[in-house]
This record gives sequence, C-alpha cells and structure tokens, in this order.
Amino acid sequence: MERRDFLKLALSSFVVSQIPKKLFAKDPSLVAVSEGQDYAAITRKVIAAVGGMPLFVKKGDMVVVKPNMGWDRKPEFAATTHPIVVKTIVEECLKAGAHKVKIFDNPCNDPRRCYENSGILDALKGMNDVEVKQMDRERYKKTKLNGVFLKEWDIYDEALSAKVFINVPIAKHHDLTRLTLGLKNMMGILAEDRGYLHRGIDQALSDVSSVVKSHLTIVDATRILLHHGPQGGSLRDVRVANTVIASTDIVAADAYATTLFDLKPEDISTTVAAYKRGLGDMNLSKVRIVKV
Repeated sequence: MERRDFLKLALSSFVVSQIPKKLFAKDPSLVAVSEGQDYAAITRKVIAAVGGMPLFVKKGDMVVVKPNMGWDRKPEFAATTHPIVVKTIVEECLKAGAHKVKIFDNPCNDPRRCYENSGILDALKGMNDVEVKQMDRERYKKTKLNGVFLKEWDIYDEALSAKVFINVPIAKHHDLTRLTLGLKNMMGILAEDRGYLHRGIDQALSDVSSVVKSHLTIVDATRILLHHGPQGGSLRDVRVANTVIASTDIVAADAYATTLFDLKPEDISTTVAAYKRGLGDMNLSKVRIVKV
C-alpha cells in the first residue's frame, strides 16, 4: 500500500471511530402489550403505544384489516379473531382518515357461516366506508414470490393493492405449526390448494410475508386456544388471557405471543424461519416490550 493511501485509510478509520455507535445501531423492534377486560380499550392502548393509527393510515388510504374468520365458530371458542378487537381497529382506521376499510378471509369452513358466527359481520354492520365481503375467486392474482419454497402463488388482489395491511390474528394452537399467529394468518389471502403449502409451510409463510408486508400486526390474545387447534370446538381448550399485542414487526409480535403458551419463540418453526429470513426479530431480549 502506498503511504498516501495508508494515511487516507487511517484518517477515515479515525473519523468513523469518533461517530457515536448508537447512530449505527438499528432501533429495536417495539412490541406493545395491554391487558384488561375492556377489549376495545386495550386494543386502542396498544395502537397508541406503537405510534397511533395516523402513523400508518393517511387520509384517503384503502386499508385491509385481515382477521382470522377461517372457522365456523363463535368468538368464545377462540378459533377466530374477537369481533370487538376487529371493530376497534376499523374505528381507528376511519378516524385516521381511511377512505375504505376492507375485511376478508379465505375460510376453511363454509364462508357464509364463518363470517356470521365469528361475530365480525354483525360487529361492523352499518359502519360507513367499511366492506366485509366474501372473497371473489376471480380476484386472485398470480404473483411472483421468487421465494425459497414458493416461486409464485395466487394472492388476493386487494391484499396486494392495499395502501395499509393490518394483520389481526388470534393466538391459538395449531396441529401442524404448533401455534398459529401473525405469519400463519397470511394463509387467508391465498387461493385454494393451500394444502400444498404444508409441505414447506415454514418457508412458504416467509415467502408470502416477504412480498405482502404486514404494516401492523395486532395479535388478539383476549382468549387463546391451548389445544385442538386451529378449529377447536371445546371451551375446555380455551384460556381467557385478556391480552392484545401490537407491533410493526410481525416476527416480534409472534415471538411475544408465543410466551403466553409457556413456549419460547425458538419452539415455533415458522417464527424461526422468518427470523432467519430477516423478516423481524424473535430475540425478545433485544425487543423493546412496552406494557400499557
């Protein structure tokens, strides 16, 4: 190395060393947690704690709120997202200026019965600028994913075109993935033949979330299904946890929700796969957890 080049390198290294390290540090993921029996209140609290809905939704935005309405179950069975949690999120979106809020899911049981028995259809009835409708088969769009497991898949076009996508899973047991949380809830925007995805479910879910970003994940853990998920059917399998969790980091949200089941994030293969793909942080010691 020429002496002149050596001096340049030494000088630049010295300058960099004088810059505070915190300027290079990535802000830790924030997970907001609230507990209480007033589900509307605790939902609003976690939204406020992650910055408030106006941080995500601007005037005129088309917003998708994606709950779990996949099963023909009433809310108390903890197989679907609680209607009060969903309604509160929709209200906050409208207050922030959303032009339209759309709510949909691709259920495993009969869609009409799923929508009705979830309680979500009734909870949102009569609200202006809110659309709750069954998904139209003709509106799926073949989408390039270029993923590890999925190279392409048919994804619902309104999920793709939404200005803001809010992922609202319920926290519950799953017989294949052990738990179903935010990452798994993304199955509801995909077309049929989803059974194929089970061959590589961990990577498939990461493939989808790499393309369709959950701008905000709000986990409904007001009551959680401990066994016989994802469909459930017995109140003996349900524990009332009175908790709602929110984060812009889908992996961190799932990681924290895992602890409600006395499990660790590394116990859930879908969480681990997403973490390794750089979709978020599952290391709760590095996540900023705010209880409100």
